[in-house]
Amino acid sequence: MRDFDKKIVVTATLLGAMTIAVGAFGAHGLKNFVGSDAIATFETGVRYQMYHAIALLILGFATQVPAATRKWVFRFFVFGIVLFSGSIYLLALQAVLPFSVSFLGPVTPLGGLLLISGWIRWAYGLLTIKSG
Repeated sequence: MRDFDKKIVVTATLLGAMTIAVGAFGAHGLKNFVGSDAIATFETGVRYQMYHAIALLILGFATQVPAATRKWVFRFFVFGIVLFSGSIYLLALQAVLPFSVSFLGPVTPLGGLLLISGWIRWAYGLLTIKSG
């Protein structure tokens, strides 16, 4: 019997590793290319990605959480990370990109909404666990 959800745990660890790489790039590679405001924006994306990678890691080991809840929270968090943090990374880099990314402005709040939805779905899943 497995005591964790392998897909969620593996995804969480890979997202964590990716977060460290992206964060290092932001901390060391960007200062010569973009301003301090863009770096601060970039760091917000890194921070939220890591928060949710850690949350996914916890979720992956929380086998008492119903499988349907884990599945939906996983989806909300992964798509939320891609849309929220991904759009923030690109928007922070727009000064050095050879194409416009201004269209991504509305994508960031959509990603944030997915992250919030994941937390709400997790809470709902926990509330509906039958005790006993």
